[in-house]
Amino acid sequence: MHFYRPSEGHRLAHDPFNAIVAPRPIGWIGTLDAQGRRNLAPYSFFNALHYRPPLVGFSSNGWKGTVQNCEATREFTWNLVTRELAPVMNATSTTHDVDEFEVAGIEAAPSTEISAPRVAASPVNFECKVTQIVPLQSAEGSEVGSWFVVGEVVGIHIDDRLLADGVFDTLAADPVLRAGGPTTYYGITDDTRLDLRRPE
Repeated sequence: MHFYRPSEGHRLAHDPFNAIVAPRPIGWIGTLDAQGRRNLAPYSFFNALHYRPPLVGFSSNGWKGTVQNCEATREFTWNLVTRELAPVMNATSTTHDVDEFEVAGIEAAPSTEISAPRVAASPVNFECKVTQIVPLQSAEGSEVGSWFVVGEVVGIHIDDRLLADGVFDTLAADPVLRAGGPTTYYGITDDTRLDLRRPE
């Protein structure tokens, strides 16, 4: 087996960590700054954290505009990235101080419970209120320059087409997931489905 200590380098063509913890849901996060200016950015470290109340979280490598906005307004939206939306999601990866909705030609939709904008074309949106912004640390306790933002989901929008007999149809949503390497994404297909029942 290939063994390495991350502190000493991986000795591979590309860091495998992201590829191993994959595929990962994409945190396509919409925010407003303190002056009401819009921001939309994708984060590859995102996931659901808790069921009731529903909590989601994303990690930002560096104190970026999204984290700053979350601190200022205590709100954000999460927007499901589908295969169809993948190219425009990628266009919002810019680090420039711009309105990504406008630059990428993305229509914004108003939220119901918060002020942060949603992506109108996304079939699922979460409206979130920030509960924590946590600076991440190493095992030695030193800060690593990343922040973990946790939000309570206070409103959920779901396209009716994705509900079959009251069950969300993940396959029909056609989500795009982040994988390893600098360019790799995956979808899901019906032939990869596996059903397992929990033991009694």
